[in-house]
Amino acid sequence: MKALRNNGYTCALKITAVLLFTAGILTAAEVRKPNVLLILTDDQGYGDLRYNGNSKIDTPVLDRLAKQSTRFEHFMVSPLCSMTRASLLTGRYNLRTGCGSVTRGLEAVRSDEVMIPEVLKQAGYATGMFGKWHIGEYYPSHPRGQGFDEFLGMPQGHWDNYFDPQLEHNGKMIQTKGYISDVLTDAAMKFISDNQDKPFFCYLPFNAPHTPMQVADSYYDKYKGRGIDDNKTAAIYGMIQNIDENLGRLFELLDDLKLADDTIVIFMSDNGAEGPEGSRFNAGMRGMKGSVHEGGMRVPCFVRWPGKIKADQNIKQLSAHLDMLPTIAELCGIDLNQVKTKPLDGHSLAPLLLGQKADGPIERQVFSRVIRWWALKGVEEPVLASVDMPYPGAVRTQRWRAVNEGEDWQLFDMQADPSQKKNVASEHKQVIGRLSKVYDDWFVDVRKVPIERPVIDIGHSDWPETKLTVPEARMDEGLRWYNGWGFAHDWITDWKKAGEKIWWETKIINGGRYKVSLKYACDEDMIGTKLQVSASGSSVEGVIRAAHAPKPVQRLTRIKKKRFVQTFTTQELGEIELKSGESKVMMELTHPANKTTLDVHSLILKRVD
Repeated sequence: MKALRNNGYTCALKITAVLLFTAGILTAAEVRKPNVLLILTDDQGYGDLRYNGNSKIDTPVLDRLAKQSTRFEHFMVSPLCSMTRASLLTGRYNLRTGCGSVTRGLEAVRSDEVMIPEVLKQAGYATGMFGKWHIGEYYPSHPRGQGFDEFLGMPQGHWDNYFDPQLEHNGKMIQTKGYISDVLTDAAMKFISDNQDKPFFCYLPFNAPHTPMQVADSYYDKYKGRGIDDNKTAAIYGMIQNIDENLGRLFELLDDLKLADDTIVIFMSDNGAEGPEGSRFNAGMRGMKGSVHEGGMRVPCFVRWPGKIKADQNIKQLSAHLDMLPTIAELCGIDLNQVKTKPLDGHSLAPLLLGQKADGPIERQVFSRVIRWWALKGVEEPVLASVDMPYPGAVRTQRWRAVNEGEDWQLFDMQADPSQKKNVASEHKQVIGRLSKVYDDWFVDVRKVPIERPVIDIGHSDWPETKLTVPEARMDEGLRWYNGWGFAHDWITDWKKAGEKIWWETKIINGGRYKVSLKYACDEDMIGTKLQVSASGSSVEGVIRAAHAPKPVQRLTRIKKKRFVQTFTTQELGEIELKSGESKVMMELTHPANKTTLDVHSLILKRVD
């Protein structure tokens, strides 16, 4: 009996030890949450992959990723880049977040929105972003104010130079060496290597293959040699192949660090292919970038998590960019009720990805709306008017796409007619009546908080310098943008009359002394020109002391589209006392030395006390 008791006790000890050991493993697994690598390309359409039927392009790494992943076959985004980025990172329709356009501040997401990096940061994740932001260049709407520990890239939406570019690193401009997609990938790889011992969220939003069409000759010549006559398409395919090769380097690093099995990889694009209809392969879909038809909004979406998410699987259920925040949170074991995001429009796709829910048609509506491009040309009011116009807009369900391009509703049966060749609105009046009503109700709902050009914060304790760029400024009628549209790379020209003003609506977070500097260009005969900067009841007058007069040059590109770039010099104008609170920062040309033009890029304010 004693022996039996001892044997029983020994057996019990062994069983207990096994259970404790197993529990220890489970606890460790629970502590080490999965890493997340979110890859976003810019203007890469659904058809810009060999995997999706394009025989003219080489994308072996992405093709392999597609086979290793669960693929969402009907994955919808917004028709334009800033709108997609807003929805992707917040889980909410862009119009709820303050993002209604692509420039002049109307692309900025309100800083009180809760984004994916903020959700993951609260769960102990290291967070890094490398690439194009385009949803608010001013802190705290800046990446560093929205949860990213590390940022390298462009907070604005457009960049002029892809070779040895100057990029922003945590608020400071730095000179980099190499092609821009290579530089961004290198930075992402360093971030992953530096944070390999803890869970990380790496957001890699490439700005390629967006314009300008800049790519090395080796890529461009390859696709021209394949008989692609269109220079733009050849350049785009070259940029995409370069991204594909960079992703190969990135995935190889995950393998070398033995992180591949612990990393959720998500790949997607931000909108349909850029270009006129039919300019390149688009998988038979109608519409391109900027269109509320299928081709402007359906993009590839692959999700890989070895051993957890089934490889080489298609999910046909309608899904969208809105779903990424709740999906990532659930896959990472994060309770969003504890994080307290704003009310989400997206739904978690985790049950589908993990095989916990049957893939079937679930009645769901995904809404979209796009700005009118013509409304961007002008000063301010046309842009704001475009934010309030409900059309062009669309609502997509599992079966139907209802589209209104400003005249009347059209209806397409996407299961029977995926190329949208036949408008069946007259044959399904009840359906179009129902969908047009839910769209109108949705538009009213998402616009409950009006979209306005945001007030720019100046003087945060952890962000003491603010560069007030001129596309964000209001200006007198006689002034104009050099390139005509006022996108992020543009500048003000024809400033030569006394009394002409530009101004920014701002909020001074911390009052005190601020150094005022001007980034400008002008001929020698403008030396001696006086400008006055005023705000908060104080002013400072500065004098242009040096000429800087390089001629604008056409931006490097493979196409004939004329966009000019300029280099500027910076001069300190003096110091000004600013009081805390909202204030209009005004810059006035008081005494022009001559009648040639002063070109202005930005006004810089930096706390000195």
